[in-house]
Amino acid sequence: MEHRVLSARTIVGWGIGLLVLAAGSIALLLVTLGSGEPRDGVRLDVIRTASSIVLGAGGAAALLLTARKQRYTELDLVQKDHDATERRVTELYGKAADQLGSDKAPVRLAGLYALERLAQGNPAHRQTIVNLLCAYLRMPFTPPPEVRAHAVPRDAVRFQEQEVRQTALGLLAGHLRPDRPEVFWSDIELDLSHATLVKLTLTHARVRQASFVGTTFVGPATFRGTEFTGQADFREAQFRGLADFRRVGFGDAVFRGARFAGETDFGVRTPASLAGARTKVGDVRRKWPDGWTERPAEEGWAVLVHES
Repeated sequence: MEHRVLSARTIVGWGIGLLVLAAGSIALLLVTLGSGEPRDGVRLDVIRTASSIVLGAGGAAALLLTARKQRYTELDLVQKDHDATERRVTELYGKAADQLGSDKAPVRLAGLYALERLAQGNPAHRQTIVNLLCAYLRMPFTPPPEVRAHAVPRDAVRFQEQEVRQTALGLLAGHLRPDRPEVFWSDIELDLSHATLVKLTLTHARVRQASFVGTTFVGPATFRGTEFTGQADFREAQFRGLADFRRVGFGDAVFRGARFAGETDFGVRTPASLAGARTKVGDVRRKWPDGWTERPAEEGWAVLVHES
């Protein structure tokens, strides 16, 4: 940038020198041609016109160089501002990621909320932050046992980690709802494959693509009213509790090898392919899309088939 500015100054100097030279040449011509004859007036008019053109061209060149210099200065300021913003985002991202790796649950929660604020204010970095949250949720986790109300938890660490994970799921779900445009994160992909998700609620959301390959859903998993505009991959997923897929829209859905152990509701017209999925035999309410029915398979399980 400095090289460009110095070059512009040099060019301006040359332009001024040319103008001075032109003015001197005009003065010399005036002295030389001024012989007192009538035609001297015509010659003087020609010289005046020529000098006006020279001076006008020089002024235009000076204006052009000034405008170009101003443009370079503005671009330099924009680039410096962008670089400063990127450095700030990187610093905040690194700090929040470090918090997420803390062994203290309150610090991890603070990291989650810091990442959420960062993604909300920087759309270009949203997918990267979503990827980080998903990676955190994919880390191995064994949910704590259910306890009665008012009972004292025997494994506080696992209960705290479950709270952090459910907070992460809640933050993601809250930003994937198009009916909340002021906080909606569009065109997001989720990779929660092989994760253990407790009481997932992803309702009325819009997601471009999602992978739940080998995911274990503990407790109710509610997807009611969500739209997957691309592929939703549920291969080998395990649904231990309620699986609610009512009014879910699928661009392309795969459930091969998935197992439904609890109450299941796909509604009547949910466009899903359940080929290769299995359901646990038992007295549990289940509703499959039109054309799908259960057929006995291995002991205690039935396979879903489509009646053409």
